[in-house]
Amino acid sequence: MIITRQALPRRTVLRGLGTAVALPLLDGMVPALTALERTAARAKPRLGVVYVPHGAVMNNWTPAVEGKGFELSPILQPLAPFRDRLQVLTGLDHAPAAQLPGDPAGGHGRITGAFLTGVHAKPTEGADFRAGTSVDQIAAKVLGRETQLASLEVGIGLPEFAGACDAGFSCAYISTLSWSTPTTPLPMESNPRALFERLFGDGATTDPEARRARRREDQSILDAVTRKVARLRKGLGSADQAKLGDYLAAVRDVERRIQRAEVQSDQELPVVERPSASVPASFSEYVKVMFDLQVLAYQTDMTRVVSFLMTPELTAQTYPEIGVPDPHHALSHHENKPESLAKLIKVGTYHTGLLAYYLDRLRETPDGDGSLLDQVMILYGSGMSNSNLYNIQNLPILLAGGGAGRLQGGRHIRFAEGTPLTNLYLSLLGKLDVPAERVGDSTGRLTELSDV
Repeated sequence: MIITRQALPRRTVLRGLGTAVALPLLDGMVPALTALERTAARAKPRLGVVYVPHGAVMNNWTPAVEGKGFELSPILQPLAPFRDRLQVLTGLDHAPAAQLPGDPAGGHGRITGAFLTGVHAKPTEGADFRAGTSVDQIAAKVLGRETQLASLEVGIGLPEFAGACDAGFSCAYISTLSWSTPTTPLPMESNPRALFERLFGDGATTDPEARRARRREDQSILDAVTRKVARLRKGLGSADQAKLGDYLAAVRDVERRIQRAEVQSDQELPVVERPSASVPASFSEYVKVMFDLQVLAYQTDMTRVVSFLMTPELTAQTYPEIGVPDPHHALSHHENKPESLAKLIKVGTYHTGLLAYYLDRLRETPDGDGSLLDQVMILYGSGMSNSNLYNIQNLPILLAGGGAGRLQGGRHIRFAEGTPLTNLYLSLLGKLDVPAERVGDSTGRLTELSDV
């Protein structure tokens, strides 16, 4: 490690008018400690959740072979470059999402409400909704003590909390994954511009006009801190200068993509519905921008906990770009028709392809002595398996990332029948050094995830 001429505080922020640009971890922020101490200072595990609705076609999801010798199934093929960082977890059940005697028929509200909480969602179409504290928020209460934002909640195509979205269940249950208390669902941010401003807006100013004026002049947030960046570069070593340059280029790229979406939303769009401001018309571009913003949040250590709802249950999202013009929810009631199952396999493969983009961005982003992919634990999956039957057993679940050395990838692990999904959550909290004795219906920890 190169010791530079200046020792930078880990929380260095470059402020401009309406702007606060946090910096990634640079060598100049790490004191001249022993190798062991430096590793401990840099290894910061993060927790991410990526939820996809309507389950999976399980015989095209589940690898045939267990252990290290498994081959990726058709739906998981886009993740081949990350096989050594993947754990395919088979056999985990979602019992709290079951329909109890007297419950209304709506399955989607129960499934999403219970996914990260492990608690049966109270059937209601009113404001008296109740589930449990979600695992991401249990982690955020501890990890958030060291970050500016305790957590980020991000989603796409979300309905409002008010009213009923499913038979007997409030829209609150399918509009979020995150619950800070059993009665407090957290709203998820679906607007890229709003999320960008949350990460890079200056909390020290209450004047939103400064940001609006900058956008009207087509200025980047980086223009407001140009001089400070130039002064900072002079005191950095060559490695830190390169790292800073790559990070600032990524920030500018995301900002420009959001600006392009805003310009496009002001144009006349015949036939197709006009997207809301700053939301890319392309679903793929929309998801990638939201993933890139999550990478920036991790890179600057703004937060270590992110949940992402890649479209909610009951979504009418279509995918004409891959030859699937059918609304996803309607297609999920496939009735075992071969043509519907083939389309669902396409959708599932498309989604894992977007996950591969995210993992690639994490792998290409330096963090400490490795990459962000080395540090994160990304949980990817759905709250049901066979969508035609609302099946809540044997869920399609993946773990990706190294977890700061606490996860051992490259394996397909099959758990005993009836193993609660929440046992996985309890295990992940342990690897995050977050004390917890139980999450929802958990019965113990999973010992197979690593040797640590």
